[in-house]
Amino acid sequence: MREIVVCGESLVDVVATAAVTPGSGRPLPPLRPAVGGGPFNVAVTLGRLGSAVSFLSAVSTDTYGGAIVDALQASGVGTALVQRRSEPTSLALATIGPDGAAGYSFYVEGTADRAVTDPGPLPSTVAAVCFGTLSLVLEPGASVYEDLLRRAHTDGRLVLLDPNVRPAVIADPDAYRRRYRAWMRDVDVVKLSDEDAAFLADGDDGSTPADWIADGVTAVIGTAGASGVTVTTASDIVRVPAPSVEVVDTIGAGDSIMGGLLNGLDRLGALSAAAVADLGPDQWRGVAERAVQVAAVAVTRAGADPPWAGELESD
Repeated sequence: MREIVVCGESLVDVVATAAVTPGSGRPLPPLRPAVGGGPFNVAVTLGRLGSAVSFLSAVSTDTYGGAIVDALQASGVGTALVQRRSEPTSLALATIGPDGAAGYSFYVEGTADRAVTDPGPLPSTVAAVCFGTLSLVLEPGASVYEDLLRRAHTDGRLVLLDPNVRPAVIADPDAYRRRYRAWMRDVDVVKLSDEDAAFLADGDDGSTPADWIADGVTAVIGTAGASGVTVTTASDIVRVPAPSVEVVDTIGAGDSIMGGLLNGLDRLGALSAAAVADLGPDQWRGVAERAVQVAAVAVTRAGADPPWAGELESD
């Protein structure tokens, strides 16, 4: 069995059920809690699509942490690498705009997920390791995940990264950009939104997809909402439009794309750096089409709720 391990935080999204209008004098809308977090959502997407996947994180022993573990297991995600800790679960307060786009405020001081410890050697069955979001920003956990990222690359595993940049939790943007650039020599596939790309390019080191490919990245997957997905490699650029759907909200949309991409690579038997490097434009197009199909279902539902394999037209 070729297994995928997704590393990073889980949390509880607390979502306002209606728009908040400052100065209106109206009472605040009710809040709806839901388990989430970028890496958590990627792992759940992979589990629902049928890939062999485990989640590596620190999860609280509080009630929310129990709900997180239950949700992982219910979606077919392995939890043997989950570390249970007494610190509380992180919270993300999400507000939804008129276009369905989500904005976030994070409550992450002293929480369980950022206290993750070194898991030691990964099982020999692990072929691919995926990282991203808050877990690569918030210390001390960020350094633990960074060390694991480099070890995974040294061990010959496929390494994927979705920065899912959250500027609100980045104290020193330039330091983060330099750190991000240093990861690129140990990463095979990068997926990022157009907002991520703009944030990372807004520095003095010229950090763009072309630079990352020069550093050794095989493929950069760019997402641009309704405009779809672009795959850039050293030799090709592949563009895949997004299906037209009624958007309820975009919570977890990028995560569902990342899960769909990884599942597409898994279905091709391309869970290795060498196999990914050998993919041609037609294969990348198929992987990207899989990803946008997954996301197109996810955004029609409230919260981060990726589809199961049987809900996709190609399954």
